[in-house]
Amino acid sequence: MAATSLKLPDELKQRIAEIVDGTDKTAHAFMLDAIERATRQAELRQRFGDEAALAEAETNKSQRAYDAAEVFDYLQARAKGKATRKPRAKSWRKSG
Repeated sequence: MAATSLKLPDELKQRIAEIVDGTDKTAHAFMLDAIERATRQAELRQRFGDEAALAEAETNKSQRAYDAAEVFDYLQARAKGKATRKPRAKSWRKSG
């Protein structure tokens, strides 16, 4: 494991110390957990953006999409256990 030096403002260092005081976690472990969570969230955000861009490109290429109101109605009916038809993609043209 590579060592990394992290300089913290005194106020933040104190806040971390107060949080871990009386727990079985060290300030070091607390910071590792926080960095891991932030990294995971950033990766998820990036993946979400990448997938959204891909979906937009595919939609623009096919020029077919689902009407949001029909999709919501379908999902609400399914959540209530009702039999319903799946919405169908419709042709459209990109504006602008």
